[in-house]
Amino acid sequence: MYIGAHVSSAGGVQNSVGNAVHIGANAFALFLKSQRKWANPPMTPESLQGFKTLSKEHGFDAHKHCLPHGSYLVNLAALEKDKADQAYTGFIDDLHRCESLGITLYNFHPGNTNGEPRPAAIGRIAAQLNKAHAATSSVVTVLENMAGQGNVIGSSWEDLRDIIALVDDKARVGVCIDTCHAFAAGHDLRTPEQFEQTMSAFSRIVGDEYLRAFHLNDSKAPLLSNRDLHANIGTGFLGLRAFHNIMNCDKFQGLPMVLETPIDRKGPDGKTIEDKQVWADEIKLLESLVGMDPESDGFKTLERDLHAKGAAERERIQEQVDRKSAKDGKKGGAAAKAKGKQQTTLNVKRGRKKKEETSDEESE
Repeated sequence: MYIGAHVSSAGGVQNSVGNAVHIGANAFALFLKSQRKWANPPMTPESLQGFKTLSKEHGFDAHKHCLPHGSYLVNLAALEKDKADQAYTGFIDDLHRCESLGITLYNFHPGNTNGEPRPAAIGRIAAQLNKAHAATSSVVTVLENMAGQGNVIGSSWEDLRDIIALVDDKARVGVCIDTCHAFAAGHDLRTPEQFEQTMSAFSRIVGDEYLRAFHLNDSKAPLLSNRDLHANIGTGFLGLRAFHNIMNCDKFQGLPMVLETPIDRKGPDGKTIEDKQVWADEIKLLESLVGMDPESDGFKTLERDLHAKGAAERERIQEQVDRKSAKDGKKGGAAAKAKGKQQTTLNVKRGRKKKEETSDEESE
């Protein structure tokens, strides 16, 4: 199993390699440029060569186990020409960077309909991918599944299937399953039976041949909450057994598995700092699950301790979800009541009109 985390590339992409080594990773993700702005300088020759040299030195196969993440700004489903062109320019720039670094996989969020019809938005994503594939030679564009917020595309396996169906070169497209996103969208992974059902559905609807990577994140929010809230492994609503299921699935061997779990901690001075030891510990935790008996005392103790660690946060988010559900229910009830009142008024008017028509007929 190739497990790592989304590490920093601050100061140049070559620094991501050392950051991955530091946490004991044998796979990693990074941003190839700032994900918060459109205009970025090109990579320097030093960064380019440094990445290749350090990857080779530390045994990273950039073709297989490096999974850059696309910019959050890019929306390949954009309808307006200016926005669509801007999105494509940012997207193709990343693909060119991948090719110059010897990276084969590139992960990105599919896009947002912005209220436009979903089939048309999916068609625009595929058209942008076809254009990008024609302009490059090797990078596999990897669609990430989403949590189901608003107009975001990709929370259902069908969304991913429909995009892939419109891509001309099927060898140039794949899928990265984010476990938190999947759970938030209603794809359960918690028990062996639920895990098998979810992965069988993926196999049937999308196809195992398109699965190219994982983002390993627990979820602070419950099943079908549509909330993208990452939790540390074993502390969220998914729980440790879900990750045991993944780590012991033979067909996932060789795929890059990337942690995006929280590492922010309060320092001695009260300020927030990034504690990368969290990722180092989680990598060891995930590796320890391979071959572990889930019925053993060791596993059950570990599962119980991690579950207890996240109890307060799970309870806090559950309360938020419950309040929103209640609020939405009241809105729905009020809307239904108003609609019923409108219908009653309409029926009364229709009754009066019919009565008047009947009176007219009788008088005639």
